[in-house]
This record gives sequence, structure tokens and C-alpha cells, in this order.
Amino acid sequence: MAQDRAAALAEIAAQVRPCTKCELHLSRTRAVPGAGNPNSEIMFIGEGPGYHEDQQGLPFVGRSGDYLVSLLKLIGLTRDQVFITNVVKCRPPGNRDPLPDEILTCKPYLDSQVDIIDPLVIVTLGRFSMARYFPGAKITQIHGKPKYENGRAYYPMFHPAAALRAQALMPQMEADIKRLQEVIAKVKDMRAAGAAPAEAPKDEPPPTQLLLF
Repeated sequence: MAQDRAAALAEIAAQVRPCTKCELHLSRTRAVPGAGNPNSEIMFIGEGPGYHEDQQGLPFVGRSGDYLVSLLKLIGLTRDQVFITNVVKCRPPGNRDPLPDEILTCKPYLDSQVDIIDPLVIVTLGRFSMARYFPGAKITQIHGKPKYENGRAYYPMFHPAAALRAQALMPQMEADIKRLQEVIAKVKDMRAAGAAPAEAPKDEPPPTQLLLF
């Protein structure tokens, strides 16, 4: 099963790397399909690759990645034990926000990754991945508050880059990550009790550029 998942994720990555379905491919250095453990209980979904990610083809390898690694260490995990990806797989020029049509274009890739991994918890990092599961919500109001649905938890957190810019958010980030073990335990209990398998979320319109924290 582990080999099957790894092979399926490798196939998605092979589709992502040469993708030309939106204009982001025109300015990218490397596409960033995602990386990590195909059998992870936790899947982190960020917004889009930055400069270092674009150079290396790996997610969260810059300062945001270093901070995410430090957060994972608080709960005894390494980045190799989780799976990390983004709502768009190529770097938006100048690190701008991903556009609605770019998010929709990448959506089938992300949907397939979620289906293959079937994580117990999906952690959204930032407002664009949050909007996938919490349309219309504000991250300042719902961060650290899990939604349990169809045998899975959806768990919104601030993006690590936001905490690096506004370090007053760091205690909240640390508190939110520490709750993950409790959330995972609850999902395991739900699945053991016969909760329905997780299903893909209904299509929702992507957030607009005006959506604030």
C-alpha cells in the first residue's frame, strides 16, 4: 500500500513538473508538486512556492520552511514524517498572491494528492488554502479550531511567513500546532467508531485578492 501511494504521488508530480495549464509556468524555474511521507497522518497545504522553493522544486525550504520545521519539532515530528504541498504548484511572480484561476487550474492535482494520502488531518497554512475548506472565514477568527467532517479534521493555521512578519503570532502558532495530537486522536476515534470516509470538499469559489487576515 505504501508503495502504491508513493507511486501514485510520483505520477502526479510527473504531471505537475511540465505543466503549462496556466501562465505561472512562464516564469517558474521549477514546479513544486509537494514532498513528504505518502502515509502521513498530517497533510500541510500552503499557498504557493516562494523563491527558494522555485529554485529547488521543494515546498517550504526557505525561512518559512525552517519555522515550520521548528513547529513540527514541538510535537516530535520531522518534515519527512508529514506531507507538504500548496494550492498552486508554481511560484507566482514576485511572490504575489495566487489568482483564482491559478488555484482552480491546480485544484485537480491537489485533489488527487489528498485522495491518495487520505490524511487524518489537513492543516491549512494561510488564507488561500483555508478558503478551500472554510469559504468566507477569517483566519484570525478560526485559526486553531478544527472542523471534523467525513472522517477527517480540517485545521486552519496562520501561514509561517505571516508569523515571521508579525512575531506576535508565534505564540498562537505554537499553541495551535500543539493541539494537533489531540485532533489526530479524535479523528482516529471517529474512524474507529465507523465515521464515513473523508470525501472531497464541494467546489467553492477561490478567495478574492481583497480577503484579509
